[in-house]
Amino acid sequence: MGNASEKVRNNESVFNALYRNEVWERMQGDTYDLLIIGGGITGAGIALDAQSRGLRTALIDMQDFAAGTSSRSTKLVHGGLRYLKQLEIGVVAEVGKERAIVYENGPHVTTPEWMLLPFYAGGTFGRFSTSLGLRVYDFLAGVKRKERRKMLSVDATLAKEPLLKREGMKGGGYYVEYRTDDARLTIEVLKKAVELGADAIPYVTAESFIYGGDGKVAGVHARDSISGTVGELRAKAFINAAGPWVDKLREKDGSKKGKTLHLTKGVHLVFDQSRFPLTQAIYFDTPDGRMVFAIPREGKTYIGTTDTNYKSDIAHPRMTSGDLQYILKAANDMFPTLGLRPEDVESSWAGLRPLIHQEGKDPSEISRRDEIFVSESGLISMAGGKLTGYRKMAETAVDKAVAQLAANGISGIGASRTKTLPMSGGEVGGSSSYESYAAGMAKAAMGKGFSADEAKRLAGRFGSNMKQVLELSEEAQAEGMKRGIPMGVMAELLYAIRYEMTVKPVDFWIRRTGNLLFDRARVIRWKETVHAYMAEVFGWSEEQSAAYAAQLEAELDHAVVPVEAD
Repeated sequence: MGNASEKVRNNESVFNALYRNEVWERMQGDTYDLLIIGGGITGAGIALDAQSRGLRTALIDMQDFAAGTSSRSTKLVHGGLRYLKQLEIGVVAEVGKERAIVYENGPHVTTPEWMLLPFYAGGTFGRFSTSLGLRVYDFLAGVKRKERRKMLSVDATLAKEPLLKREGMKGGGYYVEYRTDDARLTIEVLKKAVELGADAIPYVTAESFIYGGDGKVAGVHARDSISGTVGELRAKAFINAAGPWVDKLREKDGSKKGKTLHLTKGVHLVFDQSRFPLTQAIYFDTPDGRMVFAIPREGKTYIGTTDTNYKSDIAHPRMTSGDLQYILKAANDMFPTLGLRPEDVESSWAGLRPLIHQEGKDPSEISRRDEIFVSESGLISMAGGKLTGYRKMAETAVDKAVAQLAANGISGIGASRTKTLPMSGGEVGGSSSYESYAAGMAKAAMGKGFSADEAKRLAGRFGSNMKQVLELSEEAQAEGMKRGIPMGVMAELLYAIRYEMTVKPVDFWIRRTGNLLFDRARVIRWKETVHAYMAEVFGWSEEQSAAYAAQLEAELDHAVVPVEAD
C-alpha cells in the first residue's frame, strides 16, 4: 500500500483504486500532451499508442473503463467475414491482420476458436459461395496455414455439432475466429499504458471544454462523480473516443456537423450448458438475413446478436421482450431439439454500436468503418470502427494528434510501437509459449494453496500478471478465512482493487471478472461479503454503500428481466 502512496507523491502513474482521489488531485495540477475522453477499447488503445511514443497521456471516463460498448460486444476478435458479404474488402483485410496482432500481444485474453458455418437450402450461404468466401477471407486476412478454412459434408457438419437442424442442410464451412473477454482486453491494454506512465481514472465526466485565446481546446471542466468535486484538466491535444457519446462531446464543442453517429443495439443471451449443451461455436444466418453467433464458454452458451436502431438511454441499453423472443426463435429454429424458453436465460447483455450514419441503410448494412473528425477547435473525434481494429484506429488517431503537436512546435515524436508491444499480462513469450506458461503459473498457484480449478482459471485469466496475483496469495488466504470468502475470489478482488482501479462492486462483478454474465451464482453467493470488504477498505458512507448495492441488484435484475420496448 505504501508503495502506491509513494508513487502518487512522486508523480508516478498508479492504478490502485485506494489512491484514486490522490491521482485525481494530481491530474488537475499537470498539463498533458494528450487527454483522451473515453475509456473503452478505442480510448485504451489510443492511450497505449500515445504513451508508448513518449507523449504524456491522460484518460478519463464518465463510467468505469469498458462500461459501454467495450464490455457488451459478441466477445470476438474476428476477421469480419460478414463484411466480405457486403464487399468491404479493405475492412476484411485490415481487421483480419489486426486479429493476429491482438492474439500475439495478448494470448491470455484471446483464444483461437474454430467456427462452424452450416448452410442450408434457400439460405444466404451455399457450398460454392461459402467455399469461395472463406478462401478469399483466408487470403485477405493472412490466415495461418493451420487455421485455413475447411469444407465439410452434411455428416461431418452434424458430427461437429449434433444439435444443429438436419432438415435442408447442405454442409458446412469450418474456419477460425478468436474469442476474447472484451472488458478484460480493454483493461489489459489500458493497464499497459499506465505501466508506461499514463494516468487513467474512471467516473470522471468532461462537462465542458476550455478554450485558449486562439479558439483551440486547452482543457476540460471535469466532474468526479465519486467525490463530487469539479476540476480542470489541461492538455495540448484532445481525442474524443467516447464511443456512443462521441456526438454528445461534439455538441459540447459546437462541432457536430456533417457526418453523425447512428446507434444500433445488439443483445446476447446466456444459457447454462445443461440447458444448451453446445460443443462447437456456430455462425448462422436467420430468415431476415441477420447473422447470429452461438458460442460455448466456461460452462455456458451465449447467443446473439440483434441489430436494431436505438435512440433511448445510451448509458443503460436493455434487452426488450422483442429482443428476447427474436433470439429464442433463432436459437430454436437452428437447434430444434432444445425448446429454449425465457426462463432458461441465466443472463444477458445489451450493447450499442456507434456506427457512422448512412442514409437509407438497414442497421445490419451500415459500414463498420472508422472515421476521424477534426473540429476547428482542434478536437479529434474517433467514430465507428470495430473491437478488432482498435490498435490501428488508435495509431491513426495518435498520428493526427502528433501532427497537431508538431504544428505547435513539439517535434521528435516517433511512429507507433504497438504492433509488437505486449499488453499487460501478455509478456508470456508469444502465443506459441502461452499454454506452457499458463500451466507453469497454475502449478505455482496450487503450491500457494489455490485449488486446481482456481489455479488453472486464474493463470488463464491473468497471463504474466499472475505473478502479482501470487504475491497476494497469503493475504488473500488470511482475509478470505477471516471474512468467509474463498481464496480465489479474494485474490481476484485484491488484485482488481490494487492493480485495476476497481471502484465499485459492479466494476468487479461485470467487467473485471465477467461473473455477472457467465457465473451469476457466484455473484449471488459472494456479493454481500465482497461488498462488506469494499465498503470497509474504501470507507464508504452509508449512502454510498446503499447506492452501490442497489446498482448491483439492478444489474442482476436487468440481465434476466426484459423491458417492453426501448
